[in-house]
Amino acid sequence: MVKDIFSILADLSIQYQRINHVPVYTSEQARALVPKTDAASAKNLFLKDKKGKNHYLLVFDDLKMVDFDRLSGQVGSTRLSLASPRRLDAFLGVDPGAVSLLALVNDPDQKVQLLMDLDLWNEEFLQVHPLVNSATLVVAMEDIKRFLQAVGHKVSLVEIT
Repeated sequence: MVKDIFSILADLSIQYQRINHVPVYTSEQARALVPKTDAASAKNLFLKDKKGKNHYLLVFDDLKMVDFDRLSGQVGSTRLSLASPRRLDAFLGVDPGAVSLLALVNDPDQKVQLLMDLDLWNEEFLQVHPLVNSATLVVAMEDIKRFLQAVGHKVSLVEIT
């Protein structure tokens, strides 16, 4: 598993603003403890279907609430629920609180499907954790899209209301 995301970002010529902070485990803690920026702030949920055969990384505006029944219908899956920390580590190589789309670098076989809120996808800048929950990077969405292409992950856009 990749632990140094910064060398990968450098190899891709992706620029970012780094903000170091105390470890945060929830988007609520991040809103309270991470210095504010103009970038969109995301909530990241690692999900599985009812049988645990399909896994998803849902990235959406941290002020929105997810209707899991509606989301299941959008992705054509059976009931979605949060996956365990053990699964999170096995599939994305990160701990709870450190989840972000940068963790897809640890999924070279594309076993995890990226689901992203359409509103967030259209933002100019996004805040992401660099595989740890004690820092936040502000990255241009254009560079996020290049990163996803480089790691072989396509995004499925969903509507979170």
